[in-house]
Amino acid sequence: QVQVVESGGGLVQAGGSLRLSCVASGSIFSSNAMGWYRQAPGKQRELVAGISSYGTTNYADSVKGRFTISRDNAKNTVYLQMHSLKPEDTAVYYCNYRILSVNRNYWGQGTQVTVSS
Repeated sequence: QVQVVESGGGLVQAGGSLRLSCVASGSIFSSNAMGWYRQAPGKQRELVAGISSYGTTNYADSVKGRFTISRDNAKNTVYLQMHSLKPEDTAVYYCNYRILSVNRNYWGQGTQVTVSS
């Protein structure tokens, strides 16, 4: 079992920055991927950014150039640095931990990000 805990959400004005953190604990596998998803009211959950244990990253087109995902494997922690935030970035942000060998996913409880105009 893996526990996933996010932190760092909050309220920020448009153009501002926030950094989200996510720690995974428990039965950690060396081959894994971590990522951030978000879900706005009335919308489906969508991938924001992902990063493999080897450091390969991918981003949604809507956040490229504004958000940066990184990870510290020693701490089983992934970060999402968000700059130039827009009101449309407002959502609950969820951290995902995936064990690649069995394609099993674990989710955090979510952290609210609200961007005011």
